[in-house]
Amino acid sequence: MTRVLGLDPGERTVGVAVSDELGLTAQPVGELRRRTPEADAAAVRRLVERYGAEVVVVGLPRRLDGTLGPEAEKARAWAAELERRLGLPVRLWDERLSTKEAERLLVAADVSRRRRRRRLHRVAAALILQSYLDGGREERVP
Repeated sequence: MTRVLGLDPGERTVGVAVSDELGLTAQPVGELRRRTPEADAAAVRRLVERYGAEVVVVGLPRRLDGTLGPEAEKARAWAAELERRLGLPVRLWDERLSTKEAERLLVAADVSRRRRRRRLHRVAAALILQSYLDGGREERVP
């Protein structure tokens, strides 16, 4: 197994997580500020190279009923662009409620509101990646 990079794309920031070398656990590693498509792809490329990732997982924000809204379409387009620019497989993974779960975990860990805001997307990225690692790596969200 190789390392997998997990991304939680937001409007202004992208949460980043990476798997261990065995592909068993996900760890939050940071956030990227969104800039231009070129700059975003270059930043992701640097992370891929830094961690030796061979697969990238991008969270797909489905609605609770499973349908895709405008944010999901943006995530799909971004994932396709990353795949084209990186030359690596980019997988979409259902991320319903990952941000809410990340917030709940940070509150339970007694992280201050200010620090929660700065860590929310990276923890959500780790939850998305862990879900991918735990189940059905071969399932690709349409």
